Amino acid sequence: MTTKYRLMIPGPTPTPPQVAVAGALPLVDERIPRFALLFAELLDRLRLVFGTPEDVLVFASSTTGAMESAIANLFSPGDRILVVENGFFAARWSAIARAYGVDVVVQAQPWGTTVDSAAVARALAADPSIRAAVCVHCETSTGAVSDLAAFGAATADVLSIVDAASSLGACPVRAGENGLDVVVSGCQKALMTPPGLSFVALSGRAWRAQEEARLPRFYFDWRTMKDALDHHGATPFTPAVGLIVQLDVALRQLLQEGLEAVFARHVRLGRAVRAAVTTLGLSPLAGDDDAHAVVTAALLPPGVPAGPLAATLLDEHGVQVTTGNAGFADRLIRIGHCGYVDRYDVVVAIAALEMALARAGHPVSPGAAVAAAQEAYGGAGLSTQVPA
Repeated sequence: MTTKYRLMIPGPTPTPPQVAVAGALPLVDERIPRFALLFAELLDRLRLVFGTPEDVLVFASSTTGAMESAIANLFSPGDRILVVENGFFAARWSAIARAYGVDVVVQAQPWGTTVDSAAVARALAADPSIRAAVCVHCETSTGAVSDLAAFGAATADVLSIVDAASSLGACPVRAGENGLDVVVSGCQKALMTPPGLSFVALSGRAWRAQEEARLPRFYFDWRTMKDALDHHGATPFTPAVGLIVQLDVALRQLLQEGLEAVFARHVRLGRAVRAAVTTLGLSPLAGDDDAHAVVTAALLPPGVPAGPLAATLLDEHGVQVTTGNAGFADRLIRIGHCGYVDRYDVVVAIAALEMALARAGHPVSPGAAVAAAQEAYGGAGLSTQVPA
C-alpha cells in the first residue's frame, strides 16, 4: 500500500511546490547586480512580515545562530538580562547568555503559560541593573503564544528581545508598533522554506547598544553585516544563495495571500486541531485560545506514551508529528499547523490520530474528532493557488 508522507510538525514545515522548484534553479553569483536586487526586495518583504521599517539582517544559520548574535552584539561581560523561561526554547536563551558570561535573571513560569508581562515589569522595576528582557513569542515546546504588545510595554525602559522562530509569518509580530528592539526568527517554519536562514530585525536602540557592547563576535557581527549591505547590497560572507531564492518565492506567496488572511488561516487551523484533540480526550497544554495558532501540544491520557503513538502515526499512516521536550518527552504530542498547511492536512492528521489512539487502546468514536475539526475550522477550504 502506498502511504503519502505528511509533515505535521512545527518545523521544518511542508514546502510549497513553487518554493521546492525554485531550489532546483541554477545557482547565480551572489555578487552580481541581479542577485543584489533580489536580496534587496527580499529584505523589504521581510520588513513587512516583521512589521518594521528598520534593518533586517539575514544569516546562513538556524535561528539559534540569530539568538547567539543577539547576545554577542548587545552585551558586555557581566551585563544582566532577564529571561522569561516558560518552555524548552526559552531556556536556550539563558544557556547562550551564560556561555558568553552574561548574568541571567530567570523569571520561571510553568510550561504552557504565556509570558506574564506584569511580572516582567515588576522584576525590571525591582532591579535597575537589568539591561534587557527576553521572551519567546511562540514557545514551540508548548504551543503558547504570548502578547507582544504587553511585553513591549513592560520593557519600554530596557532592551526587548523576542524569539519569533515559529511565530513569524503565522502570527502578528508588529515589531515597530510593539516597541521591540530585537526580533529573531528562521525560515523553516511559518515561512515555508527549507532550513538554513535566520533573521534579526533591529531597532535604532539596538544599534546603539551594539556600538557599546564588548562581547566577542566575528561571523555574527551585526556591524559587519550592515556595512556590507550598505556598501555592496550583499552579505559579507557567502550567503545561502539557493535558500534566499526559495525564501523570496515563499514570501511572495505569503504576501499575495495577504498577511491578515494568513494570520486568520492559522487561527482557524489552531481551533480545528484543539477541538479535535479535546474531542479525543487529550488536553492542549497551553489551553484553548485563538492566539495559539502555530502548534498544538496535546497532553496524552494515562497509558498512552507519546513515542509509540508518534511511531504508529508515521509507520502506519505516514503522518509525522513530534513528541514533547524535556520532562514532557513522553507525555504529549505536538501537531504543527503553520506554514503551507490547510484544513485538509489537519483532517488527515486527525483521522490518523483517531486510528492510532484506538490501536493504543484509547476509547475513540470514529470520525468524531474529524467532525469537530471541520466544525471548528468553519468556512470554505483554503486555496493555495499562486501564479507561476
